[in-house]
Amino acid sequence: MNKLSLVLHTHMPYVEGFGTWPFGEEWLWEAIATSYLPLLDVLDEHPGKVTLSITPVLADQLEAPGALERCLTFLREVRPASHALDLRDEPSAALEYSAARYEAAAGALERRGDLIAAFAPHVNWTSAATHAVLPLLATDAGVRLQLETGIASHRRRFGAWHGGFWLPECAHAPWLDELLEEAGVHVTCVEWPTHGPFRSDAGVVLVGIDRAAIDRVWHTSGYPSHGDYRDTHRLTPRAHQAWANDGTPYDPERGAARAREHAREFVDALDGHSVVAFDTELFGHFWHEGPIWLERVLELAHVVPVPVDATEPAPDVSPTSWGRGRDLRTWSATALTWTQRRAELSALGAAPSDRALRELLALQSSDWAFLITEQTAGEYPRERAAAHHAAFEAALRGENEPALRNLAPELANWAFVQP
Repeated sequence: MNKLSLVLHTHMPYVEGFGTWPFGEEWLWEAIATSYLPLLDVLDEHPGKVTLSITPVLADQLEAPGALERCLTFLREVRPASHALDLRDEPSAALEYSAARYEAAAGALERRGDLIAAFAPHVNWTSAATHAVLPLLATDAGVRLQLETGIASHRRRFGAWHGGFWLPECAHAPWLDELLEEAGVHVTCVEWPTHGPFRSDAGVVLVGIDRAAIDRVWHTSGYPSHGDYRDTHRLTPRAHQAWANDGTPYDPERGAARAREHAREFVDALDGHSVVAFDTELFGHFWHEGPIWLERVLELAHVVPVPVDATEPAPDVSPTSWGRGRDLRTWSATALTWTQRRAELSALGAAPSDRALRELLALQSSDWAFLITEQTAGEYPRERAAAHHAAFEAALRGENEPALRNLAPELANWAFVQP
């Protein structure tokens, strides 16, 4: 029987407390309501089947003081008011359904309360502290800062860690392997044309993901583009989703039936042992019916863990990622890369304070370059990167250092030095 290993990578840049509409912390509230809460229901029904990572920077936000209370206010007050205005202008069953989903999410958040505790039984991999593209960092010390801070975050929140690590943006270069092994990483996923698994010279198991299987789902022509599914791009005046991709009013029963059909099609098409990886936010947030598809796949497929052992040596490959051209150009094509690298180099030997290092970590987030390249968030990513860079330089000069919210609390004893 064909086998499936399913990896879900859960990540959000640090937006808590940094703006609201249209760009800012409401991204996080929406992800909680539409993706994380529905996903938890699926995981609870199918424990142990999914390899799940939560990035430290997302966990930082989920446990930030007051964050979930503000999310609940958004779900209990902001969304009902915006739905009421849309329903006043153009009543529809699809808008009533949308309003009910947010009401259900509010109830689920109140019931679960602590989302870190809710996810804890399911989380088994970690990632870099702020989701930096590790091959683009300037120094070994910078990589260690991201790795060790992220791993310490996982251990405090989720306990035992057995070496599973998600490379941000699936970005890998052979020179990273020794640093990964040094940090205790045992297995990770790579975007290679051959699947493996392989063992690097440093001893890290590198598992190639099945791009063909992934593209059946997450591609411009993949399952979420089907006409029966909810259109996540066409919005009402108050940013609600009321139509299907085929232009008709959205019918949740029709969408759910199609998701179950696509789940069976996906499982039937598996060949051998496929390791597939997705951003968690696809399920529910970007693809409304995604949690239904996922649950049905877990019911139908022969699900096994990601391979954690290999004897075949890793091939000699160029740096890779899931981005354009399967290389690093999505993140390296902007001037921001050089700003990040210069900041990292200037921290070496400067005895940087914790505040300076936290600002450096915030600056290194892969999300700013991605959003700039894709031009999907206006000036927000440039403004965020520029602000973190300015605050980093001010902290290096010893100027006033107010707390940087809840970012990277595990940083306290880190020494930013090269051996």
